[in-house]
Amino acid sequence: MNGAESLPWWAAVPVAFLLVLGGLITVIGTLGLARLHSFYQRIHGPAITIALGAGCILVASMLYFTVTQSRLVIHELLISGFVLMTAPVVSMLIMRAAVYRDLRAAREMDAGNDAGNP
Repeated sequence: MNGAESLPWWAAVPVAFLLVLGGLITVIGTLGLARLHSFYQRIHGPAITIALGAGCILVASMLYFTVTQSRLVIHELLISGFVLMTAPVVSMLIMRAAVYRDLRAAREMDAGNDAGNP
C-alpha cells in the first residue's frame, strides 16, 4: 500500500484540488503563450503562471507529504521561495534584453537611413 491509498479524504480533497488548479493555471499560461502575438504580450503569461501554478502544486505536495509522513514537511517552502524570487526577476531581465535589442535595431536602421540621405 502506498501513501495515496492511505491518505484521508480530508487531505486528499485539497491535494487533488490544488494539483488540478495548478495544472489548469499552467495550461492557461501555455495557451496565452501560444495565442498572443508579440513578444511583450507573450512574456506576461508565463511570468505569472510559473509562480501561481508551481505554488499550487508545491502546496499540494507539502500537504500530501506532511499527512503521509505524520510530520511537517517544509522542503517545498524553500522551492516556492526560490521560484517566487527568481521567476519575476528572470522575466524582467528577458524583457529588458528585448527592449535593448529593439532599440539597438531601431538605431541601426536610423543610422542606415541617415547615411543614404545627403
